[in-house]
Amino acid sequence: MLGSTHGTLTTDSRRTRAIACGERSGPVVQGRPAQAGDLDVSGRPLHADAPDLDRFFRPRSVAVIGASDAEGRPNTGITRQLADWAERVGARLYPVHPTRPSVFGIPCRPAVSDLPEQIDLAVVLVGDPLPVIEELAEAKTRFAVVFASGFAETGPEGEAAQQRLAAAVERSGLRLLGPNTNLNAFERFRDDLQGPAIALITQSGHQGRPVFALQELGIRLSHWAPTGNEADLESADFLSWFAEQPEVGAIACYLEGLKDGRSFLLAADRAARRGVPVVAVKVGRTETGARTAASHTGKLTGADAVVDAALRQYGVIRVDGLDELQDTAALLARARPPRAEGVVVYSISGGTGAHVADLATGAGLSLPVLSEAKQAELHQWIPAYLSVANPVDNGGHPVGDHRGRKIIDAILDDPGVGVLICPITGPFPPLSDRLVRDLVDAAEGTDKLVCVVWGSPVGTEPAYREVLLGSSRVATFRTVGNCLTAVRAHLAHHRFAAAYRSPFDEAPRTPSPSYRKAQALMQPGRQLSEHAAKQLLRAYGIRVPREQLVTSAAAAVRAAGLVGYPVVMKASGARIAHKTELGLVKIGLTSASQVRDAYRELTDIARYEDVCLDGVLVCQMVEQGVEMVVGVTHDDLFGPTVTVGLGGVLVEVLRDTAVGVPPFGEEQARDMLAGLRGRALLDGVRGRPPADRDALVEVVLRVQRMALELGDQLAELDINPLLVLPRGQGAVALDALAVCR
Repeated sequence: MLGSTHGTLTTDSRRTRAIACGERSGPVVQGRPAQAGDLDVSGRPLHADAPDLDRFFRPRSVAVIGASDAEGRPNTGITRQLADWAERVGARLYPVHPTRPSVFGIPCRPAVSDLPEQIDLAVVLVGDPLPVIEELAEAKTRFAVVFASGFAETGPEGEAAQQRLAAAVERSGLRLLGPNTNLNAFERFRDDLQGPAIALITQSGHQGRPVFALQELGIRLSHWAPTGNEADLESADFLSWFAEQPEVGAIACYLEGLKDGRSFLLAADRAARRGVPVVAVKVGRTETGARTAASHTGKLTGADAVVDAALRQYGVIRVDGLDELQDTAALLARARPPRAEGVVVYSISGGTGAHVADLATGAGLSLPVLSEAKQAELHQWIPAYLSVANPVDNGGHPVGDHRGRKIIDAILDDPGVGVLICPITGPFPPLSDRLVRDLVDAAEGTDKLVCVVWGSPVGTEPAYREVLLGSSRVATFRTVGNCLTAVRAHLAHHRFAAAYRSPFDEAPRTPSPSYRKAQALMQPGRQLSEHAAKQLLRAYGIRVPREQLVTSAAAAVRAAGLVGYPVVMKASGARIAHKTELGLVKIGLTSASQVRDAYRELTDIARYEDVCLDGVLVCQMVEQGVEMVVGVTHDDLFGPTVTVGLGGVLVEVLRDTAVGVPPFGEEQARDMLAGLRGRALLDGVRGRPPADRDALVEVVLRVQRMALELGDQLAELDINPLLVLPRGQGAVALDALAVCR
């Protein structure tokens, strides 16, 4: 369908591929490859310690515990499939059953202890797998598969049973796939297909069927890992291993939940380092979807905004549907790296071309206007009254003769064009047959991407079934939407791969001096007052206004003189979350009398509201900036996360925020800002000067350092507003809330 991914690469991508094909190193720590024991400043691993799954997928010996050949028994069909699979991979098969002398003519062993050799892979078909796991551990079996259901997907009792199974596996030293899994790992894959393959990971086996069926369209599949409940082996383990297999061109995932967010990110980082694209459907975007996923697999789903941000940071391409998963994975597995990002839409109908061009532009693709010289060249074969600026409309007739191929070659010859998309809304022989043949022949002679959208609902036409699907160089789609999604993902992946620098390489290894200062300020189990929270920010070099904490009206007046008028006065206490709503903030005070009056009013309100104060803050009044919010929260899957967005009252009204999952670098921090809907405010609007974006990025990175170093000690941090001053003047945290665990 398409050519190899291993064509010309940028320098950075070559480095990534070199790692994949040669050194295969993981993260780098202090100039050397990271090792399994390397930890970041928060004590978490920096290295994806992936298991060697070679003997799982290519075992030398397979035991089937509970094997059967009795007609009508569910285990019979499973045993037959495993016997066929073992023969294909060249493994010795040992059926195990206490009462059967043989199964399908193969001598049966009465118990695990009677097996004649160490087993690479044991498939457990009994209802209670726990005793069998212990027997397999005694026999030093490497891998086991448990199909049985009734575990974490069923509720608390099943969860307890799964925990017992997981504990037994951990003690045993073997690795377990399941429970609640199926036979997908032992499918018959076509061995007559060439080119880079797709490796498939699913937690629900049926959801992988559309991707598996790509083989009927000429797309090669190499592996399928149905992870089930993930009591032991999880999606991240297979992702890490697949990323290192030379035949894998892309990894397609259907994820209902993640067992461990950090492990998945380390695995995604491994794939990103090697330039292997990962495409994923991650269910749980809505509350209903999240509940369904949890009930099916017994896992945490995680806040979807955090999941989305985490996947994006490590280049995992998230799609919504299984049709998008198969089309996008197929394109990424087999298309060569793009020579340019320009997209040209070429059609025989002006209406079709305009429609597809609108959709492509809306999808974020670049449709450059072709040069006057190129348009003049195209008008040699296309009537002058038709537009050839982009989209290119040929009017229909030129595709029936020699002109059709010349038009296609001329478009692909443009150095600014990297992708040609040709929508064919339906068959119209013989013109459509000639057009398809010209597109296929042109694709064979170029390293640029040629995409065809075959719009016929029938799909039995020879032009489609034989010519398009028979081509290894043309990407064929059935819908415009899937084509545009895949092309956008293809271009984005190669941009990402060329620039990728693993954040784990730069993750701090030892606590900073700021950490020691912060430790003295933490109050376990308590919310800090604004004054204490700002001291925490100061410890990490985050600027706060000049301010003093006072406990009398006279002290307030003296403090105002030192801070400098005008001043802001605020009640300060550990349990005050929303001072403005309670009237506990006074701004723009310009005289000693106003300060005295404000002090008395603030303390009176606090007594009336039964708010305990540690004093009143007299603060420098800072104006002329963009109000932002920067904060830290804890996600069930990924741990500490950093949020940045529009601040002040807008944070609750617009909810315009971006999330980062530590560790991340400066470029990721800038990407977070670029993803905000209100980012134009930082550039200056209505005559206001541009804000100090560099200072905002620096605050985000310092807050990330705080989140990494304090870890579970810091339950929540909210800097709101962080006033970002005009360019070159920095940023000031006007208010802060911090909660300690």
